[in-house]
Amino acid sequence: MPLSEIFFVGIVFYLLYRFVFNFLVPVFKTTRHVREQFKNMQDSMRQGNPFGQTGNPYQSNGGNYQQSYARTQEPAKPSSSSGSSSPSGSSSPSGNSSMGEYIDFEEVK
Repeated sequence: MPLSEIFFVGIVFYLLYRFVFNFLVPVFKTTRHVREQFKNMQDSMRQGNPFGQTGNPYQSNGGNYQQSYARTQEPAKPSSSSGSSSPSGSSSPSGNSSMGEYIDFEEVK
C-alpha cells in the first residue's frame, strides 16, 4: 500500500471520527434531552399542573393573585399642591384614583 493511500485513509478516518463525535453524538444527546422534556411536560399537563414541578406562581398566596397583590399594596397618597387637605376624605381630586396625580415634566437638554 503506497504512502499516499495510507495518508488519504488516515485523513478520511480522522474526518469521520470528528464528524461522529463532534456532530452526531451531540445531536443524539440533545434530541434525547428534548424528548424527555416534552414527555415530562405532557405528563405534568395530564396531571393538571401546567407549570411542571414548580407549581402555579399566581396561586402561591391563597389561590388568588389579584386579591393577594391588592392586600399587599397600600393606596398611593397624592400630594396636594395647595397645602390643604380636603376634609371630606377624598383621596384624589380626579376621583377615586389610587395612583395619584399626573405630573408633567420638561425635557432637559
